[in-house]
Amino acid sequence: MLKASKCVDMLKKMVFKNLRNQKRIGRRAHAPNPHHGIFLSFAAKYETLMDSYKTLVRNLKVPYFLANLYWDRAKLKKVSRFLKTIFFNMSTHLEALSIYETFSMVPLRAPAIHIYPYARWEQNGLTVAGGNGQGNGSNQLYKPSGLFVDHDHTMYVADYWNHRIMEWKQNAASGRVVAGGNGEGNANDQLAYPTDVILDKETNSLIICDAGNDRVVRWPRRNGKTGETIISNINCEALTMDKNGSLYVGDDRKAKVIRYRRGEFEGTVVAGGNGKGNSLNQVSGVGYVFVDQDRSVYVSEWGNNRVTKWMVGAEQGVIVAGGLGEGNSLTQLSTPRGVVVDSSGTVYVADQENNRIMRWMKGATKGTVIVGGDGMGAQPNQFLWPIGLAFDLQGNLYVADHNNARVEKFNINQFGKFYINESQLN
Repeated sequence: MLKASKCVDMLKKMVFKNLRNQKRIGRRAHAPNPHHGIFLSFAAKYETLMDSYKTLVRNLKVPYFLANLYWDRAKLKKVSRFLKTIFFNMSTHLEALSIYETFSMVPLRAPAIHIYPYARWEQNGLTVAGGNGQGNGSNQLYKPSGLFVDHDHTMYVADYWNHRIMEWKQNAASGRVVAGGNGEGNANDQLAYPTDVILDKETNSLIICDAGNDRVVRWPRRNGKTGETIISNINCEALTMDKNGSLYVGDDRKAKVIRYRRGEFEGTVVAGGNGKGNSLNQVSGVGYVFVDQDRSVYVSEWGNNRVTKWMVGAEQGVIVAGGLGEGNSLTQLSTPRGVVVDSSGTVYVADQENNRIMRWMKGATKGTVIVGGDGMGAQPNQFLWPIGLAFDLQGNLYVADHNNARVEKFNINQFGKFYINESQLN
């Protein structure tokens, strides 16, 4: 077996070679923003870097550098410290680039960086909105549903039973009403049971599922006193937007998801539309919707206890999570709600009745619990109906805990983005 010092030298050469290649490719990339190509290069090359690392470890016949008992403690610390520094610096660089204007226009709930498939999150959440009992005070929520997290960590929460949208700044003790808040109603300054909200940066406005009024409303983000109905007569339960600004709306009553391009009044059905049912060309109980960079649509179906993926132009969906009946095994879901998909195709879903957040890797037949799953309750590691789901650009997880009247934040493990499952290296 090679000496530890030789291993360190090889690791350094491997890492810096990859970094030099990434920077060179980034400089050659044609992009209006000088950082654009470098960011895309880092994101695209990250898997290659990790694969190179795994290959090197296998060639050294070391299951995992921290588990190599033949190295003395000082050298172990040297290797560990070096690798952590390299990967942490990569993470910081990616996160910094991701908030440039080039990327801040993308109104997705997923992070711009890749979350490593075996990432871990702290199991105790931090209450970052609400948590002061159910009520209509500025420091309270009442059955929060959908939520959106902006790149500066500002949260927008659909405060369902208070008929309002709340804006909550990072580390703030209370929020402020930015839409509705004038009682239940259908006037231009009112909302009725809003279920979801996203931020449209092109118009600097909030797009709101005003479910109780069967409409979608656009509301100015800054000092907006009234909203504008942009889609009428639709049983809007959830919505999202793709990178081109097209709006996707889940209509539960008509069992379909409709896409509206900017300026369109007649949308196009992109999922379902064949009545409620459990066939692959149907949806039932539209929970939430998500659109990835390829414009594939993901639908959480609480009526079918599954998440389906609908590629562009597809006449039927593919089950990517659940679909084996209602239950609490790792192959099942029970009333799935919020859904987010990262850049590798990993599906994250709020499993409402099981009070847990699940992760389904691409192609997996069963999921894993990443937070929750410890019974219903109000402890930091528990939920009482998790519904809304979002990530920030650092990979931290936010959950709208419906019946606990709070939003919980679960910090990603400091090196969670780069966590390596030892079994994958053997």
